[in-house]
Amino acid sequence: MAKKDVVKSTQHIWKCSVCGYVHTGDIPPQECPQCSSSSKEFLPDSKKEKLMYDGKKFDVLLINGSSHRGHNTDLMVNIAEDVLGKLGISFRRFNLNELEIRHCWCCYSMEDAACTYPCRNQLDDMPALHEMMVDAKAVIIASPINWNNMSARLKDFLDRLTCIQNRILMDEESLVSGKVFGVLINGHEDGAVKTAMDIFLYFQQMGYVFAPFGLAYRTHGAQYNAGEDNDFFRANRMLRESVEGVVKNVVATMNLGIEEKIRGKLSPVCQ
Repeated sequence: MAKKDVVKSTQHIWKCSVCGYVHTGDIPPQECPQCSSSSKEFLPDSKKEKLMYDGKKFDVLLINGSSHRGHNTDLMVNIAEDVLGKLGISFRRFNLNELEIRHCWCCYSMEDAACTYPCRNQLDDMPALHEMMVDAKAVIIASPINWNNMSARLKDFLDRLTCIQNRILMDEESLVSGKVFGVLINGHEDGAVKTAMDIFLYFQQMGYVFAPFGLAYRTHGAQYNAGEDNDFFRANRMLRESVEGVVKNVVATMNLGIEEKIRGKLSPVCQ
């Protein structure tokens, strides 16, 4: 019997970056049947390589901490990108739901010195982000409000910064003191300021300098359907102006060169 010719499928495999649902077709579905995310959350399902830092210096690290890479938080980060580009500031942007960031192992709970930099966990994408945190002059964090708090993905990312903060407790030189940060928050209803303050505490205890007027937040309201939020944020002039202001304030503070001026002059006090 003659062998049948093998016909290779021209269809693509797409994976939802939120829930992991896999779809086969020429284009991703308009809505994920498993988690209801839009087609923007689907990426080609190819073998993912571990994130590596190439060592090329840049100024600002942009972190989209949302579980949805292309939704409301994305709008704020896109505006931030536009402003940095117009100012001629070098930056790198990362959407956390495209990366593998595992839970912190909490090595310090075994003994203080067990939490080291570089991080003991070299199995995911976080070590490259650690290196970029150390090299970048400023960080801008964007987060949605999830139940009066930051997203779970962002919480994992921030928890993994413990190895940088722990150097201070081990009487080692801080790698980030004097660097600048700003925060962008959006959500359906309450919790913007609490979410921002929870993020602030991580960076304050690493020695970062919060840019003056370095917080922008915008919420829509519980009286509206969450499906209306994206159109509201997209058309909201206050959101755009606030994000633009925060980015400009971060850059202005960064350009003061505070990191160099206070190196070796701080008394590191953190918990």
